Amino acid sequence: MGIRDTDRTLPSNRMVFELRRDAEKYAAFKQDLEASMAAFGLTEPERNAWRTVDLPALAKLGVHPYFLPQISRLVKGGDYNHNDSDAARLYAEKMGIAKSSGA
Repeated sequence: MGIRDTDRTLPSNRMVFELRRDAEKYAAFKQDLEASMAAFGLTEPERNAWRTVDLPALAKLGVHPYFLPQISRLVKGGDYNHNDSDAARLYAEKMGIAKSSGA
């Protein structure tokens, strides 16, 4: 899925955009995912994908490709971003990216 597959009207896109910019909304998201999804009007397929952090499913639904790694940061936190962070590992796992070994 690529940028041409983005659905600009998809509630998940609005949710990611706002959660990344509004500390209060992000705190509410961290406390109650279900309430946040309801507040943004996510569809049931979106909700199911968020519950399991199914990034490929979110991509197929029309989430912007830039937002996919942002979702892993929203779920795992993004204070310490590096290639081996919890967020990076979650993104790689969900997207089927093999971790390279070696220096």
